[in-house]
Amino acid sequence: MSLQRQTMIKEKIKDCMRAKFRSYNKPETANMPFHYRLLGKDRMALFSFIQSLNTTFGISIYEPVAIALARERFKVTETQVKPFSKISSEAHQQIQTIVNELTVANREPNKSTEIEEIREVCQEGILNQVRLTKVDIWLESHEGELFLFDLKTVKPNKSDFEKFKQTLLEWTAAELAREPSAVVNTMIGLPYNPYEPEPYKRWTLRGMLDLNHEVLIAEELWDFLGGEGSYVDLLDAFEMAGIELRSEIDAYFEKFR
Repeated sequence: MSLQRQTMIKEKIKDCMRAKFRSYNKPETANMPFHYRLLGKDRMALFSFIQSLNTTFGISIYEPVAIALARERFKVTETQVKPFSKISSEAHQQIQTIVNELTVANREPNKSTEIEEIREVCQEGILNQVRLTKVDIWLESHEGELFLFDLKTVKPNKSDFEKFKQTLLEWTAAELAREPSAVVNTMIGLPYNPYEPEPYKRWTLRGMLDLNHEVLIAEELWDFLGGEGSYVDLLDAFEMAGIELRSEIDAYFEKFR
């Protein structure tokens, strides 16, 4: 990442944090007298702010940073995109078959096979109106290939994987209903690895997701978006933004003393 680009990313992070300060009016905890006396209202306000930031980090920080990174590599870069609103009845049935068979371990996840199974029936039967989950990160390459990302918490519950898979397959079916010859990639993105320096415990994802084609984690995700080395440079940009914002952060929470 060039110094100019890293500076641009750093300023984007700072802008996102300042926007969060403006929208965060007061701590969510109304009255915690024991905590206040033990730790101080300013520390409790910081704790509450961090909790609020964690809840919205994806939309507030990760998504705008991801778009800023991807703009140099992709023709189309958008966030919170509504996918096509129709899926054929036969494609819907095929999705249910895939998910059911994965759930009971009657098949192994294989994204390329699943896509072709959906493509075969993507316009058969009735095109039903559907309301699908918005795409967190929508990318289109200069060759017209689509990459649709669902950004998730780094420690998803195992019970959520079936829902994740359903979402990815529905996005695929919707875009193929729009254009049967489209090249569509639908993926889960995990912004960092909480187990680092140990490898991510991918076994928790196994059985429902194709780990080679449906999941990008930490360095894999950010280097895909911005090119090789983007993850390391992004960490440096966050550190620099934090250093430059420190006085503003301190001043903001000083009023809660």
